Amino acid sequence: MIELAQRSGEFIKPYFGSAGLAVEMKSDASPVTAADRGAEELMRAMIAKRFPEHGIVGEEFGNEREEAEWVWVLDPIDGTKAFITGVPLWGTLIALKHRGQPVLGTIHQPVLGQLMVGDGETTTLNGRPVRVRECARIEDATVLTSDPIANPHKYQNGAAHDALLARARIARTWGDCYGYLLLAGGWADVMLDPIMNPWDIQALIPVVRGAGGVITDWRGGDPVGADSIIAASPGLHAQVVNALK
Repeated sequence: MIELAQRSGEFIKPYFGSAGLAVEMKSDASPVTAADRGAEELMRAMIAKRFPEHGIVGEEFGNEREEAEWVWVLDPIDGTKAFITGVPLWGTLIALKHRGQPVLGTIHQPVLGQLMVGDGETTTLNGRPVRVRECARIEDATVLTSDPIANPHKYQNGAAHDALLARARIARTWGDCYGYLLLAGGWADVMLDPIMNPWDIQALIPVVRGAGGVITDWRGGDPVGADSIIAASPGLHAQVVNALK
């Protein structure tokens, strides 16, 4: 997994901040670039060579052997909107699932040189163990979200989402996968995503859990098959779920 992160990061870095970077819009109105596609192709080729029997689920090129015992889940650039505007709050997400459960995950931000790896028991940042920080009240918390305007009102209880952000000590849009890195690293207390895809979620589960955090869907349920995420420190998670109902 570390090799996949390092090689894909080397591929992506020259594209970041490029004024001439071509951006296409996919059918779901999300942007994609040659960096996204090329990085996923690179990782798929590495996996196929090393573990030809493994399955692969990827954002850009679909699914192969997704019912296999071991399945890799790839999001080459999570936070492409940040990437194409020169904002370094994006990363590469890589997960490994065993019999449907994510057992290993990584968030890699190659420009900032940050590699976070979690196995559900331990999470490290550049080899150093990290933990979520303790926070007992929403009013004392730093709450992060990827999109505070459109998605909460379209997919969830937007009014409750807005009220939660208003209660927080700090509310910011340091979102996408980088928000989960900040949470697991002990710099933030809550990370919210009202709508997500499978490749957005799987790597985050072992990372957040390994750092001692709690990660569920918007209603407090199992995140593995979810289409939304609430991640928080243990002392806050239940409060956040209740506040967003």
